Amino acid sequence: MADMEVQSLVLGMVRTNVYLVKNKITGEILVIDPSDSPDQIVQKIHEMNGKPVAILLTHGHFDHIGACDAIRKRYGIRVYAEEHEKEVLSDPSVNLSASWASSVAVQADTYLKDGDVIHLAGFEIHVIHTPGHTIGSCCYYFPSEHALFSGDTLFCESYGRTDFPTGSGRDMENSVRRLLTELPADTAVYTGHEMFTTIAREQKYNPLAQ
Repeated sequence: MADMEVQSLVLGMVRTNVYLVKNKITGEILVIDPSDSPDQIVQKIHEMNGKPVAILLTHGHFDHIGACDAIRKRYGIRVYAEEHEKEVLSDPSVNLSASWASSVAVQADTYLKDGDVIHLAGFEIHVIHTPGHTIGSCCYYFPSEHALFSGDTLFCESYGRTDFPTGSGRDMENSVRRLLTELPADTAVYTGHEMFTTIAREQKYNPLAQ
C-alpha cells in the first residue's frame, strides 16, 4: 500500500469507523462512510493536509451517513453509493434514523452497480455489491493497494446484522462467501465497526467461511 494512507475516526452513538483514504502522491482524499460529527472529520482532513475529492458510502444506515451532506457541501464533492440503496438512503424509517436518531435522508450523486470500476483520487476502485445487511450494501476494493472497505458486510470473525429493513440472511451468506472466495488472502479489510481484519483471517475464522 505504498501510495495509500488510511486514517480512521470512530464516531457516533454506535461507534462507526469513518475512513479517510489519502493518495500520498496526489494528496487527494476519499471519505468513506462519514457517520457523524462533521467538524471532527474536517479537523482530521486538515491534519492530513489533503484535498477531499469524493464520498463513498458502503450502505445507507444513519450511522454511516449522518455527516454526509455537511461534508459534501463543505468540499463541493460527489457522493457515491450502490444503485439498490436508494430507498435506504432516502427513507428515515428504512435507514433507522427515524427511530434511533434525528431523521436523515441522503441522495447520492452517482449510483454504482456490481462490477463497476471507478477511478478516484488516483486509485482504481472495484465496486462489489454485497447485499445482506441492506439490499444495496457494497464493498470498495482497491486491488493495487490490497485493501477492501467492507462496511457492515464483513467484520473481524463476524458479519453484519440481517434483521434490519431490506436485510437478508441468505444474501449475507452469499456475499461473505463471495468476498472470501474472490479476493486475495493478503487483502486488508477495513470494517464498518470494531477492529480491522484480513481476508486470510476470515477465510480461517469467519463463521460463514464454511
